[in-house]
Amino acid sequence: MFAIVEIAGQQFKVEEGQQIFVHRLNASEGDSLSFENVLLVDNGGSIQVGTPTLKGASVSATVVEHLKGDKVIVFKKKRRKGYKKKNGHRQSFTKIKIDSIAG
Repeated sequence: MFAIVEIAGQQFKVEEGQQIFVHRLNASEGDSLSFENVLLVDNGGSIQVGTPTLKGASVSATVVEHLKGDKVIVFKKKRRKGYKKKNGHRQSFTKIKIDSIAG
């Protein structure tokens, strides 16, 4: 059984017991979350597709931890102009564990 759910503006294909990284959520570690924007549910070959979401379907998850991703170097240069700019960025993520899919 899997579902396609929208979490923090992105769509994820999730299964029960799976752990995924999503953009930082406003929840403490150990909190239980429920996501109502379920777009599709596949229950052993029986597929339900929402228009755009399924009524009554939800995905429950638990927050495992908050962490930061790998550093990304942003380097800008214009040749022959003496212009160089170097920046770094680390994205903040939340690791969640999918507990159940209802729908």
